[in-house]
Amino acid sequence: MSVDRFIPSLWAATLLENLNDAHVAVNLCNRNYEGDISQMGDTVRITSIGRVTISNYTKNSTSITPETLDDSQQVLTIDQAKYFAFEVDDVDARQVRDDGALMDVAMRDAAWGLGDAADTSVLSAMQAQGDTGNALGALTIGTGNVDAYENIVDLAVKLDENNVPRSGRWCIIPPWYHGWLQKNANFVSYGTSANREDLENGIIGAAAGMRIVVSNNLPSASTGRNYVIAGHSDGVTYAEQINSVEGYRPESSFSDAVKGLHLYGYKITRPYALANADCVSA
Repeated sequence: MSVDRFIPSLWAATLLENLNDAHVAVNLCNRNYEGDISQMGDTVRITSIGRVTISNYTKNSTSITPETLDDSQQVLTIDQAKYFAFEVDDVDARQVRDDGALMDVAMRDAAWGLGDAADTSVLSAMQAQGDTGNALGALTIGTGNVDAYENIVDLAVKLDENNVPRSGRWCIIPPWYHGWLQKNANFVSYGTSANREDLENGIIGAAAGMRIVVSNNLPSASTGRNYVIAGHSDGVTYAEQINSVEGYRPESSFSDAVKGLHLYGYKITRPYALANADCVSA
């Protein structure tokens, strides 16, 4: 009869956490209806009205008749469900100076994983369901007249042409695109002291009237390429619910376990409020 050798090595009190990319897409969406959901399959009906007609008025002759407003409904369905489940063996937990740290780090990583899945899904929908007339096509950034900053300006123009509000606009770029922007003279040759401090820290907060954010989850048309997506929060509605998080003791092992369920859904409500460009670095 053999017994597995127990090695009483002491685990570090501070655990090495995974390096995870930041979530941006879900934070840029309209989340006005989030409180209306509670379970898988829930739907939210979003009502919008048509434009009000503006007519000429002539004193003492115009007879005013109020028009009946046209309305339309879009349905946001909570149709996405993701879960996590993990356990920490009692022996493993006792080998850590602060045994609660092991569970805490795992929980943070699980929360990141849920957010990462949602972020990737929303970004894909932004690109695929945006107005095709707002797509700039395939571009190679850094060659000829295709400049990283000018491309963002062109995306902003597409939004202007569709009367998208200027306040609240954003543009999501991949890390390599961020590098091209940092090399651009529009940012390094002038600016306020705050602008220059941002540059020194490698941060570009805004360009062409849009908040600039960086994501590793942007969809790609092929290897090496990424879509750059510009838009407004009114263009996308998102809702989520952490339906359940439970801790329990599995019957088949001596361990503590945790499982959680994340429900969410999203709707591209105004495709004309989204624009994109299929980009690759020179």
